[in-house]
Amino acid sequence: MKVPPGPGLPAGLTIPDSDLVERFSRSPGPGGQSVNTTDSRVELELDVRTATCFSDLQRARALKRWPDGVIAIAASEHRSQHRNRAAARERLADLLREALAPPPPPRRATRPTRGSKERRLKAKKERSHIKSMRGRVTD
Repeated sequence: MKVPPGPGLPAGLTIPDSDLVERFSRSPGPGGQSVNTTDSRVELELDVRTATCFSDLQRARALKRWPDGVIAIAASEHRSQHRNRAAARERLADLLREALAPPPPPRRATRPTRGSKERRLKAKKERSHIKSMRGRVTD
């Protein structure tokens, strides 16, 4: 299985089929009395701890996301087993691409500029003046 390049995966990732565990079962859904059913639901599992395709950094990032080390995906949205297999693999690729991306840089705290402080205070004074003019008029 190929995972396309993305953040954290500059060259992409190739997961050998021996690392993936696929199970098939009957998909629940509309139909009558289990007549003419096929095993179209796909359960796809990847054990991050024993997978051979990850570097040490990628394995650490993946284990931070999945502490037990097993990624399990079930796909049953299509009637065809082939389309459910493709959907499960695509979902696994998306999850891995997201989990293996490096964390964003930390936020650097900044102060408001003098101009923004002055604009805020000017707006407050204008609003205060508008509200003070709403009172009773006296001679």
